[in-house]
Amino acid sequence: MEEPPPEYPRIPGHEVIGIVEELGTGSTKWKIGQRVGIGWHGGHNHVTGLTMDGGYAEYMVAFEDGLTSIPNEVSSKDAAPLMCAGETTFSALRNSKARPGDLVAISGIGELGHLAVQYAKKAGFQTVAISRGGDKEKLVRELGAHYYIDSEKEDPAQALKVLGGAKVILATAPNAKVISSLINGLGTDGELIIVAGSGEPLELSAMDFLKGPNTVRGTFTGQSKEIEAAVRFSVLTDVRPMIEVFPLERASEAYDKMMSAKTRFRAVLSISE
Repeated sequence: MEEPPPEYPRIPGHEVIGIVEELGTGSTKWKIGQRVGIGWHGGHNHVTGLTMDGGYAEYMVAFEDGLTSIPNEVSSKDAAPLMCAGETTFSALRNSKARPGDLVAISGIGELGHLAVQYAKKAGFQTVAISRGGDKEKLVRELGAHYYIDSEKEDPAQALKVLGGAKVILATAPNAKVISSLINGLGTDGELIIVAGSGEPLELSAMDFLKGPNTVRGTFTGQSKEIEAAVRFSVLTDVRPMIEVFPLERASEAYDKMMSAKTRFRAVLSISE
């Protein structure tokens, strides 16, 4: 069954936390007053904020099987980015070839990458953060990275080779040229996992795959059970997003700051502010 096409006007927002206010006819899974969240997959092949109205609102309607319970240990503001950015990076690492002690590199320290570094460290991986410039080194080390590679000073793939080669590289920045160059930083039977892309073609040759042998793959998850696992791990290991909070009236400003990469790192709309 294919998802329905987008129809406009549409209320956006696909990382949403709220309280169950009312139950639809025949709905039995949730109780009024429970705190729940919803991500990209809205249930019944809908995309939250694209084929059904999303969370830039005081109220939204959701399918009961698209929701995830949110535990008391995490605030609503911190939980919202876990619905997509958190789940995406957590599931990518959880489903990867990496095992505790393996070298795992996170390329791009932004909305996704700053969470991925935390998950990698807390999962017991030897964690490498890759970004441009020296301004993020202090931050990523505070987030748990064992190594920092400044791509302006050295070639990340070569630096990874010096460290023994990565079992897994998580590409969180949507730059095709950067993603393509990373494959040479993999160790034996490693994998490059793409969690963000721009649509540009990758520049890879057959030899890039044969030298490893290497795997390059994307990941697309985000069902309610996967979100639940990510939230549970985040609470268990104290992983939290770095957020900048805006009231709903400033949604356009928040969007502009996010698109120009001026937020550190997730813009969150607080409807009650």
